[in-house]
Amino acid sequence: MQPRENVPGARGLEDMIGSWTFLVLGGALLLAFFFVGVLTERFRFPSALAYILLGLVLIRFSPADSEPLQQAAQIGIILLFFLRGLEFPVERMIGIAQKIWPAGLMDLLVSFVGSFFLARLFGLDFFTSFILGAVAYASSSSIIIKLMEENRRLAAPESEFILALLIFEDLAAPVIVSFMASMQGGGALEGAEVAIILLKVIFLGVGSGLLGRFLFKKSGGFFFRYLEEDFMPLFAVGWALLTAGFAMALGLSEFMGAFLAGVMLSETGQSVELDHLLLPVRNLLLPFFFFWFGSTIQLGHGFPMVSVLLALLLWSVLGKFGVGLIGGLFFGLTPLRAVRAGLSLIPRGEFSAIAAGFAAAPLRIFSGLYILCTAFMGMGLFTYAFPLAKKLVNLFSKKEVA
Repeated sequence: MQPRENVPGARGLEDMIGSWTFLVLGGALLLAFFFVGVLTERFRFPSALAYILLGLVLIRFSPADSEPLQQAAQIGIILLFFLRGLEFPVERMIGIAQKIWPAGLMDLLVSFVGSFFLARLFGLDFFTSFILGAVAYASSSSIIIKLMEENRRLAAPESEFILALLIFEDLAAPVIVSFMASMQGGGALEGAEVAIILLKVIFLGVGSGLLGRFLFKKSGGFFFRYLEEDFMPLFAVGWALLTAGFAMALGLSEFMGAFLAGVMLSETGQSVELDHLLLPVRNLLLPFFFFWFGSTIQLGHGFPMVSVLLALLLWSVLGKFGVGLIGGLFFGLTPLRAVRAGLSLIPRGEFSAIAAGFAAAPLRIFSGLYILCTAFMGMGLFTYAFPLAKKLVNLFSKKEVA
C-alpha cells in the first residue's frame, strides 16, 4: 500500500481541507468581531476590551500560536501606529511637545520609570521590570476618547490637557517599544547599547523628517489628484509595511517605523483623507490583535505575582491621578479641573497590550489582568469624575466649590 503522501491527489485534498478550515474559522472570527462591535456600541463599552475578553472566552478555540492570527494581529497594530503618525506633522509634534512637556515628562517618570523600579523592588529581572513599566505607562487613548464622547466631555476645559498628554504618550510609546525590541533577548542594556539605540532612533527620526519635508510635502498635489483612485491604499499600506520592516532591520520596533511612515505622509497635507481611506483596513485587522492577546491570558494557570499586581495597580491609580493633578495645574487648569483630569487618566489599554506582547506567557497573563483591572476602575472613575472631584476639592479647600 502506498504511503498517503504518495497517493495521487491526497496532498491536494489535505491542502483543500486546510484551506476550508482556514476560511471557515476566519469568517467565523470576523462575524464574532462584528457582533461584539454591535454590542459594544449598544452598551457603550470599549471595543478593545471586548475583543480581549472574547479571546479569553474562546481560548480553547483560538490557538495563540496560530501564524495567520499573529500575522493579521501584527499588521493591524502596524496600521494603528501608522494612522496615529498621520495625525502628527513635524510642526504639530513640536508645538505639542513645547506645551505639554512638563506634564509629559512627569508622566514618563512616574508611570514608566516609577513602575519599573517598583517591579525591581519585588525582585523582578531588568527585562521583566522594563516590560511592566511599559505596560503601566500609557493611558488608553481609545477608551478615554470614547468615554469623553459618550459623557459629552470633549468640550470640557480639562479635555485639551488630557488629549495633549495622550498625544505625548503616543509620541513616546514607539521609542519605548523600540527599546523592548532591542532587549528581547532578556538582558539589561549597557550604556553603549542605549547610546546605539538612541542613535538609531535619531537616525530614523531625522531621516523620516527630511523625507517628509522634502519629498512628501512636495508631492501633496499628486496625492490630492489620485487620492480617490483604488491604487492609493496600496501605496499607503505598502509604505507603512516597508518602513516598519526597515525599522526592524535596524533592530528597532516595527511600530516605530509605522508611526514614522505616517508622520512622513502627514506632510502631504492629506492626513484626514488618508486616514479615512485606510480606517476600514485597520478596523478589519486590529481586532485580531486584541483577540490574540486575550487568547494568551490562560487564567487556568493561576494568578501570577498577586502582590506585585496589587502594588502596581495602587501605584498606577495614584500615579496617574498625581500626574493629572500636578500636570494639570502646571498646564493652567483650576484645582477642580485638574482633579477631574487626574481621575480621567486611569484606564490602560492598547499600548499596554502591545508592550505585553513582548513578554513570555506568564507575564502576559499578569499584564492582561492588570489591563482589565485598570480599564474597569478607570471607566468607573471617569464616569463619576465630576462629583468625585467636587468632593475632593471641597475636602481640602476652605471655600466650597459649587
